Amino acid sequence: MELLRYILRRTFLSAFVLVGVTFLVFVVAQVVPSDPAALYAGPRPTAEQIEKARQELNLDAPLPARFATFAGAMASADFGISYKSRRLISDDLRAYLPATLELAIFSTGLALLIGIPFGVIAAARQGGWADRFCSFGSIAAVAMPTFFLAMILQLIFAQWLGILPLSGRLSREIAISTPLPMVTGFNLIDALIAGRLDAFGDAMTHLILPALTLASYPAGVAMRLTRSAMIEILERRHIVAARALGLSEPRILFGHALPNAMGPALTVIGLSFAYALTGAVLIEIIFAWPGLGRYVSEAILAKDFPVIAAVTMVVTICYVMMNLLIDITQALVDPRVALS
Repeated sequence: MELLRYILRRTFLSAFVLVGVTFLVFVVAQVVPSDPAALYAGPRPTAEQIEKARQELNLDAPLPARFATFAGAMASADFGISYKSRRLISDDLRAYLPATLELAIFSTGLALLIGIPFGVIAAARQGGWADRFCSFGSIAAVAMPTFFLAMILQLIFAQWLGILPLSGRLSREIAISTPLPMVTGFNLIDALIAGRLDAFGDAMTHLILPALTLASYPAGVAMRLTRSAMIEILERRHIVAARALGLSEPRILFGHALPNAMGPALTVIGLSFAYALTGAVLIEIIFAWPGLGRYVSEAILAKDFPVIAAVTMVVTICYVMMNLLIDITQALVDPRVALS
């Protein structure tokens, strides 16, 4: 019963966050110093064209009525059209969102695969050279600006070694000569569905550098949190008893200690995914990755607010859903979370 109450409470709070973000996006749209009717009317519009656009967009209606229309459209995923390109925003999101989600999911997984094992090793070798090396690596990963790390990785792996592509999502030969049929929008999954191992390998090599850049910060945070949690758990009685029984060190660390330290790790998953979604803007520009980051950056420069609002809502929904899933998982793994 406590678990059910906890899930309902978290679901209600998530819905409240979405409503709050919707209201905030609408308020910001009213104070931005730009005229959406002039942008919608096209280049060099006349006063009559601007007035016609104003009526068509219903900009003269009272604010409560406009907010109700805006909230209803956001709730039904009817994001309207881009003022600049006149394309349906939902069509654009179907094209750009899978690329960003693929990058975010892959980088989150990479951050956990790097951060958690190194955090365990650092805790097991506390004070030793391995601990110092991991601590230095985590500080460097957190402190280094992502754009600088991206340049270093491009210089080493693309320019000097030539083993990974510099940018893009697929090589030109595959993108133009033998393009992948779009089923899910995730290149790795679409390549497997089509049975195209060459395209799968090509998509994977294009994914490594941007995902590694995006994973550096959350990997450093995951390592620090895992190390701290593991140090505390390794001093508990059941770990001392396991050592007295002669269990192997890997079994003690990964079989008995790490499951009890998964709380911080699960928190890192949610934070990493949110960081990957919001931090992907700069990474996508550097690596010419055709995702939401490039899409919304062009919209910001053009003051195309319907696109900015749609991307903000989509990212917020993804973040809220991921955090809700993490909260429920934490409550299932550790019932004390629900009781608290």
